[in-house]
Amino acid sequence: MVSFLLGLGPLYTSALVLGFLTLLFLSRRLYVDYRIRKLGFVRAPVLGTNPITGLPFFIKAGYCQTKDRLDSFYRHIFDWATPECPNCVEITFLGRVRFLMTREPEHVKTILTTKFREYGKGKQFHDAWSPFLGDSIFTTDGQQWSDSRALIRPMFIKDRVRDLEIFDKWTTTLISKLPASGHTVDVMDLFYRMTLDVTTDFLLGGSVNSLNNPFRSFIPTHRYYRGIRILERFISPFIERTLSLTPSELDKLSKSDKDFTFLHNTARFTRDAKVIRDQLMAVLIAGRDTTAATLSWTVYELAHYPAVWSRLRSEVLATVGPCRPPTYEDLKALTYLTHTLNETLRLYPAVPYNLRAALQDTSLPGRPGQPDIAVLEGDVVVYSTYAMQRRTDLYPEVGKNGERFADPGVFCPERWDGWTPKAWNYVPFNGGPRICVGQNFAMTEMAFTLVRLLQKYQWLEYRGNWHAQFHKAEIVGAPGHGVPVAFFEAEDGEIA
Repeated sequence: MVSFLLGLGPLYTSALVLGFLTLLFLSRRLYVDYRIRKLGFVRAPVLGTNPITGLPFFIKAGYCQTKDRLDSFYRHIFDWATPECPNCVEITFLGRVRFLMTREPEHVKTILTTKFREYGKGKQFHDAWSPFLGDSIFTTDGQQWSDSRALIRPMFIKDRVRDLEIFDKWTTTLISKLPASGHTVDVMDLFYRMTLDVTTDFLLGGSVNSLNNPFRSFIPTHRYYRGIRILERFISPFIERTLSLTPSELDKLSKSDKDFTFLHNTARFTRDAKVIRDQLMAVLIAGRDTTAATLSWTVYELAHYPAVWSRLRSEVLATVGPCRPPTYEDLKALTYLTHTLNETLRLYPAVPYNLRAALQDTSLPGRPGQPDIAVLEGDVVVYSTYAMQRRTDLYPEVGKNGERFADPGVFCPERWDGWTPKAWNYVPFNGGPRICVGQNFAMTEMAFTLVRLLQKYQWLEYRGNWHAQFHKAEIVGAPGHGVPVAFFEAEDGEIA
């Protein structure tokens, strides 16, 4: 066969190959159309179904990712949508797996709740991330996922989070590392180190002490497998030491609020070192990056809005005072601080892009009066809370006070006074059965950290080009230029 094709010459051979590929992709499209019609659904607006029409979009997505402009790509991809389906489009490259891109709240609701069992992480996601996250809560579906969540959940109950000693310890260390009043510091770097220290201390009962060892590279950003080995070398002794304890010794430890850790709790339910390792890896990364990024975005915005910082400081001083650590009840009483964190998470959800694979033939809801959108088994739905939560049409034009509602693209904690987002229009911690199990822990850690900064510093100043900042989206969305700021302590006698 090969010698026959070579004998035809390059022109005829190329024509035959091109004809074969055209027939292959055409038949694939016809087969997909047939399956969709049989299900009684329709396709989302199709941007590409083969390498010729689909490749440009994949190349542009890759280019925008390397240039940290993925948000722009995702926003403009809906320019190709239709009035009947304005917030969901379909792209296929090789014709086998369809990617449906959406920013529609009803689609997110369907994926995360209504048809939860019909969508999951899928085999491809598991295979790609299992070297790092193993068979943890973030990579599994079904019973395996349920078992992982059951292992993790007990350590994030309210009574555990109420113990703020660990936050006080590492926030105090963070503040001790800040330079003198008026000097510049990249506070994002310190936030990432602090949250790493908090998370390892909480999980293992022993911190990596990153704030006090600024040159120690614990979680490299490059060399994927090398980074995994570094992590494993750090946590392995803790796992071995814990597994050397007998079940009765673990039960005795469980009665101690101070000494009982996440690792101890996990070892009570499984003696499998790999299972323990996988859960630790997952919670370690989730606990560090998402919280640090959100704190970084918060300070970035506060540096641009001194009136918000001033109001926050007044609230903190009136509720907590200038010196003592806040209690759990104090943090819950700081309404404007909660609004500020909610506003940050609205503009900068920690995980800006997420995906689910269809575990069976299913669908996404169409607009009122329109048929549902077909999602075939193996198709991947990519949803962006970052894009969705910035859609201007999801916000009112006028607030409850009768004034014009603040621009959804602008940081404005005051918008939360008397306004609550509609269900599924705001999902910074996901929702449904997979809602972030550490949500309360993260919100408490962030609020505690900000309170301690607000108590000490009267104001802050941005020391970079505020308008040149960009959204660097990897797994977590973080400020691409860091957050260079200067904090200024209150003068003697000045309270607010």
